Order: sequence, then C-alpha cells, then structure tokens
Amino acid sequence: MRVQGFGQICLSALSISVLALCIITNADPVHAASAEQINIEVDAVLDDFTQKIKGGKRFLQKAHGVLVFPRVIKAGFFLGGEYGEGALRIHNKTIEYYNTAGASIGLQMGAQSKSIVLVFLKEQALADFRKSDGWEAGVDGSVAVIEWGVGEDLSTTDIQEPIAGFVFNNQGLMFNLTLEGAKFTKIVR
Repeated sequence: MRVQGFGQICLSALSISVLALCIITNADPVHAASAEQINIEVDAVLDDFTQKIKGGKRFLQKAHGVLVFPRVIKAGFFLGGEYGEGALRIHNKTIEYYNTAGASIGLQMGAQSKSIVLVFLKEQALADFRKSDGWEAGVDGSVAVIEWGVGEDLSTTDIQEPIAGFVFNNQGLMFNLTLEGAKFTKIVR
C-alpha cells in the first residue's frame, strides 16, 4: 500500500478546487445566463425579499440602486471559489449586469448556493460603484451585511452605511457572513 505524500495531496486538492471553480464560473459563454433569465431570477429574489422582510418594500423604495445576484454558487475543497451573475436596478429598471467572483483558502469542503442583495443607500456610493472597473467589497467600499430578526421592521431602521448587504439561502436570511473580498464586475448581456 502506497501512502501519498503531502505534495500529492495538495496537488489533488488544488486540482479538485480548480475543477470546481471552472464549473461554477461557467467559463463557457454558451452556458451563461441570458439577460431575460437574470431578470426573471432577480424579480423572484426581490419578491422574496419584500415578502420575508417586514418593511422590505419601503426600504427598497428609498434606495438609489439595488444590485441582486439571484444565485451565487460557492464550492471548494481547501481552496474555494464562488461565482454568480446579477443585475443592477435603478427605479425598478435593470440598468447593467454584473458578475461576482471570489476565492478563499482554508478548511472547506462542499458547495452551497446563496442570493445576495446589495442596497445602495447613498447616491455617491452607487456612482462610485458604477464608475469602477472591478469593485471589491472592503477595498473600494464597505458593505454592511445586515442581520435581521423576525418581527423587526426594516423601513423604520436608520442604516448609516452607504451600502447594505443581505445574504439569503434556502432557509432565509443568513447570519454572520461577510462580503469582504467579493469582487463585482460589469458584464454584457
């Protein structure tokens, strides 16, 4: 029986991670979501947001813009990556399409899917985001990831950060997450 060395194990883990990242990033443009598909999924996420979060509809009406990623897939085996496509809406109209991508290193195994809603509460934050060529959370601007409890009314809360972020999975609003290091890049659809 042959025992693999540490280098071979690391190479295997790296190979699996690279393969997972290639799969989730849809490197083949033929499989990329169409503008119509992204818009349908964005509508569904925003409907879910306004139904599950008390005051969510009024809160979104105060926003200067809303960036929605309906499905961000994260996968990894020690090295991980995540990818998703979404749309920026201003006054309920899709203005531009974006992707989000990120990489991570550490103890991780498996895959998960989540939805991300970024709400631009300050006009300057939205303008800076739109001018950038590859905006990175925590570097180009901060995002306050909101942890919201059942029964609280979002529209009555005064959030001081210029950008508020909400992360959902199948069970609802996710807690104790960060968007630091996530990169957002404009795409053509």
